Amino acid sequence: MRKLISSGSPYEPKIGISRAARVGNIIAVSGTAPLGPDGRTLGVGDAGGQARRCLEIIAGALEKAGASLRHVIRTRTLLVRIEDWEAVAAVHGEFFGEIRPANTIMQVSRFIDPDWLVELEADAIVDDER
Repeated sequence: MRKLISSGSPYEPKIGISRAARVGNIIAVSGTAPLGPDGRTLGVGDAGGQARRCLEIIAGALEKAGASLRHVIRTRTLLVRIEDWEAVAAVHGEFFGEIRPANTIMQVSRFIDPDWLVELEADAIVDDER
């Protein structure tokens, strides 16, 4: 059974994506941008603040899918400016310091919105269902 999760992003219907998709015990969370509830970019110019917003959205999507951050086994960090990696990694560590998923940090040339400095993705496996 497939469960599709929406975060209300205006990009979901335009692109034909879900914030997250759960099939069985596997959850994949799409590249997540730093959008506020109104669909506008938050933290313009602040990569760490943007990372925090992305991870809040990811946590909410996981909750709607019946999981939590503790189920995350892999994250991907995409940055426009690789020199932001330490600020973004510090925020990642706040959310995942005890969980310690596999992670890749990479630089990309740009995102859909030029104000986005970071996008994050996550994969989770719910392995504690009874």
